[in-house]
Amino acid sequence: MSYYRTSNPAFSNYVWKSARSDSKMTLNGIFFKSLFSIFLVGLTTWYVWNLVEKGVNVKWYTSIGLLAAIFFSLLTSFKRKWAPVTTPLYALSKGFFLGGISAYAEIRFPGMPMKAVSITILTFFVMLILYKAKIVVVTKQFRSVIISAAITIFFIYIINWVLRIFGLSLPFVWGTSWFAILFNIVAAIVASFSLLLDFDFIDRKLYRAPKYYEWVATWGLLVTLIWLYIEVLRLLKKLAIRF
Repeated sequence: MSYYRTSNPAFSNYVWKSARSDSKMTLNGIFFKSLFSIFLVGLTTWYVWNLVEKGVNVKWYTSIGLLAAIFFSLLTSFKRKWAPVTTPLYALSKGFFLGGISAYAEIRFPGMPMKAVSITILTFFVMLILYKAKIVVVTKQFRSVIISAAITIFFIYIINWVLRIFGLSLPFVWGTSWFAILFNIVAAIVASFSLLLDFDFIDRKLYRAPKYYEWVATWGLLVTLIWLYIEVLRLLKKLAIRF
């Protein structure tokens, strides 16, 4: 049994529990399924973005998209064999959410979403190179630090979400102070390093996990990449407002 863990809940030991199958997970399978899922994210993102340009209020599209994405994430966690269906549905749902926040960011700060996408893609390949070249080695201590940081960040976001229900919020989460900017930078760095943990975990499961786990792996990568994109977008917005 492997003791390698990741800050991404999509790659928890529960999700990757061993199962017998003649057809195993491959890198090519993950690659093409990831491309397809990213296409689905882009499809619904474009659809909502187009609605915003037409003057349509997409608040419900964004909110329902986020809730649906959370639902399909939980479903994928507990029903791994459903991943071939739930992962594409997660991608479509997340696209509705991203389309809303990205379109509004574009209206206020033209070109910002594309900058965030570019930075996210660049970060992904930089992390991949660092991992493959063994410039950064994923050790037990490294994993512990990233996991602890990720849990702390998500816990802060949950607290802030609860406070916003009552009309309150944590200023260092949504504000533009230097502390708020620093918090966003740390969150983006943790999201970036989480990719290293995910690469390491996938690497150890190749040709061992059942074929349908390619969809589970795809879902896990989407979770991290979208988290990274959102952190980058929020950081760029704070810097634009600040300066």
